[in-house]
Amino acid sequence: MFLYSDMNTSITEHKRVSFTEFAAERLIKGSGALAILFVFLIFAFLLREGLPAFTEVPLNNLFSSRWYPTENYFGILPLIFGSLVVTIGAAIIAMPIGLLTAIFIAEIAPRWLREILKPMIEIVAGIPSVVLGFFGMVVLSSVVRDTLNLPTGLTAFTGSVILAYMALPTIVSVAEDALDAVPRSYRDAALALGATKWQTIWMVTVKAGKSGILTAMMLGVGRAIGETMAVLMVTGNAARIALEPGALFMPVRTMTATIAAEMGEVAQGSTHFHVLFAIGIVLFVITFIVNLVASFAMFRQAKRSARLLS
Repeated sequence: MFLYSDMNTSITEHKRVSFTEFAAERLIKGSGALAILFVFLIFAFLLREGLPAFTEVPLNNLFSSRWYPTENYFGILPLIFGSLVVTIGAAIIAMPIGLLTAIFIAEIAPRWLREILKPMIEIVAGIPSVVLGFFGMVVLSSVVRDTLNLPTGLTAFTGSVILAYMALPTIVSVAEDALDAVPRSYRDAALALGATKWQTIWMVTVKAGKSGILTAMMLGVGRAIGETMAVLMVTGNAARIALEPGALFMPVRTMTATIAAEMGEVAQGSTHFHVLFAIGIVLFVITFIVNLVASFAMFRQAKRSARLLS
């Protein structure tokens, strides 16, 4: 009798666990499908509103170097140039600092210091971009202007510094997790073979966590290229292409800043309205290409690692 009761209890618990696993699996699959659907709907909306710009505006006008909508000049090349300059500058600043910080937290810092630094980095990630933009416009721009003896401190360099600061928490957090996931046996084997601690970090740990570090870098770049308010406030908003060596220290205007500054002022359905959505399409494609390159690099790295293990 007791055995029969225990069997019924076991069967009931098994059914409960099976139902929970089934519900969780369906929920995860549904969430993934919804995420893909939302991205597709966003892109479809951009295409619906942005494609008319390619028929309403001649291509030699749309891809020219002059952005002056009040006179029907809709050249988006200065906006693309501004976005690339600010993003590349932010990446050059944030990537090495982020990687070195992640290495320090994961490999060098004592545990008590690590428990302090990780929450602080996550808190930094929560600072609103408008607050950082206000700080850059009031404080950092003055420092840049006085230090570099520039006519104005609202330049692409100022925007790059602010964006680098905003991208650092993402890079540090994801890269630190990637380094922490490297098995301890890798480090022990390298040290047993006579490698120093620094050789173990650079030649073993960093290489083993390369795919996660690359993901961190791409996420940081994606965070920078899609930022709006901060770059709108600190880059000077001058839509021009400056190819001289000091272009980084001149005012520029990004695609995101243009959309944010002008979308609320245009008439819905006008040519200017459609061109702003066309800029959104270009930004979407650039972000997609960045993520595609990162995914391809991660796939190659995973395939190479599997080949070495086999």
